[in-house]
Amino acid sequence: MTERKRPEPIPLTVLTGFLGAGKTTLLNRLLQDNDLSDTAVLINEFGEIGLDHLLVEQVGTDMVLLASGCLCCTVRGDLVTALEKLLRDLDNGRVNFRRIIIETTGLADPAPVLHTIMAHPYLVMRYRLDGVVTLIDAVNGNATLDAHVEAVKQLAVADRIVVTKTDLPEAKAHRETLLARIRAINPVARILDGARGEATAAKLLDAGLYNPDTKTPDVKRWLAEEAHADAHAHHHHGDHAHHHDHGHHQHAHDVNRHDDHIRSFVIATDQAVPAAALDMFFELLRSLHGPNLLRLKGIVRLSDDPDKPLVVHGVQHIFHPPTQLPAWPDGDRRTRLVFIVRDLDSQPIRDLFNAFINAPAIDRPDRAALLDNPLVPFGGRDR
Repeated sequence: MTERKRPEPIPLTVLTGFLGAGKTTLLNRLLQDNDLSDTAVLINEFGEIGLDHLLVEQVGTDMVLLASGCLCCTVRGDLVTALEKLLRDLDNGRVNFRRIIIETTGLADPAPVLHTIMAHPYLVMRYRLDGVVTLIDAVNGNATLDAHVEAVKQLAVADRIVVTKTDLPEAKAHRETLLARIRAINPVARILDGARGEATAAKLLDAGLYNPDTKTPDVKRWLAEEAHADAHAHHHHGDHAHHHDHGHHQHAHDVNRHDDHIRSFVIATDQAVPAAALDMFFELLRSLHGPNLLRLKGIVRLSDDPDKPLVVHGVQHIFHPPTQLPAWPDGDRRTRLVFIVRDLDSQPIRDLFNAFINAPAIDRPDRAALLDNPLVPFGGRDR
């Protein structure tokens, strides 16, 4: 009897944004896009996105099939239950989809959704995080960032950022200041103008490690380490342009606003890293700084298998099971770790990393053990 081949993981996109950012409007537009015909969309309530004008077919109590072919499901309570049910229906031939979008209405911080995908032993095999899409309102965005640290975190972890309501007259006075803040918080995310129709499915999706055209890893695009390194250089060379007077938009508390606590930086080395040292580094890193480690991406050159790099990805204290590539995707064979952090300086983390990669051999699991048991320590559980 032949062993059944495990299906390819389904790409999953998280759609987030603070209250009033325009997620409902964007979802309405996306649900009519033929590019989403093979997509399942998880939302809180059908009524919130106004499906009355669309031709729909009831598939189940929590599921409708749109005329575009997009499957739309409601989340009532547990996200894990909803995602598992979709997989059962897919495996039994009751529904058909090749990607999924989760809208985080009611969850200001996207981290819990990301943790659900990364830490659940079955879901992590069947889904892969493709990207985080964050919406921000051009009219109220500056005020939202000043008042709510969650809104800043949404921007910091995003792969795509959609600025909405830019067509409103009152947005003109805030637009440039807001864009400057967005670029300072997240120097690499692609910024799209929702009012100009730029936020299409084609531009929002396929933001992950794998290039959808070549079906191969595109590490350079995914890491974008040059942009993060530039951002770190500006931070440490006294780039205080965002403190300059902006007329009546300047507030006394701007010198201590939430986005000044966010920074990004890169650790890179030509030195091959022992798997045991990498294990210890991540274990201690998440124990010491987990809540403030907003996102980590990286590719690692392992000393015991330098020709097959390890791809790592973490959100706060939860790390996705690492992926070992069959070969380096390009000529750059360095270890590169990209960090987006809150209230952390890069130097202690650099010192910690250097201490481990230069330390003597430690009696810890080797690379094979890490890959065979990926939820420990990389997947991790709360301690």
